[in-house]
Amino acid sequence: MPRSPNSRDATSSGRRAPGRPPVPREQIVAAALAILDEEGADALSLRALAQRLESSTATLYRHFDSRADLLAQVVDRIFGEIEVDPGQAATWQDACGALATAMFQVLRRHRNAAPLIGEHVPVGPNALVHRERALALLLAAGFSPALAARAYTTLARHVLGFAMQLNQDAAAQRREDTDVSAHLHRLDPDRFPATVAVADALPVALEDEFEFGLRLIITGLEAARTGEARD
Repeated sequence: MPRSPNSRDATSSGRRAPGRPPVPREQIVAAALAILDEEGADALSLRALAQRLESSTATLYRHFDSRADLLAQVVDRIFGEIEVDPGQAATWQDACGALATAMFQVLRRHRNAAPLIGEHVPVGPNALVHRERALALLLAAGFSPALAARAYTTLARHVLGFAMQLNQDAAAQRREDTDVSAHLHRLDPDRFPATVAVADALPVALEDEFEFGLRLIITGLEAARTGEARD
């Protein structure tokens, strides 16, 4: 049956047939973070993300220039979860400790993210806010700009270094610690007297190592700040 002269389809009118609906950027980043948490960074491809969202890679490219761009926004989403107000702390030392611990706890929830953060300096809006808070409290405490910058990077790398060791699940870590402890207790005390002497205290739990190291860094920063003020 011939068409009416007034009838037009999507092609003849110059309009494209409707495709898949757009996916909000926040939903894409949330799905990408879920893949990162569940399967690791290697599994986070645009194709895998599109499949999870029941969308297409073309839809993703409307929001992100590349996989690297997507990963950068996932990392910044993680920085946005760091919730701490350094102004509530009694001292700058307490504030630094609170910021570092808060970041460590966030990376504990996202154990596969630490290597991504280590690859590139985060410069997203949430990461910039976190950095600004830390630097502001150091400057307010009397650190020079140069010392404040070094103090911040030292604290950040301490957090990141320990976060990279969080990939093993808790049960497996306990089994490994038990095996290591048993091995140390079986050592010959004549050959390894120092190790045997401290065997009851080894291995040190990762969380305890993190807190101990953090206190040492902050104590050292206080000495550096005081020495800088005297010079």
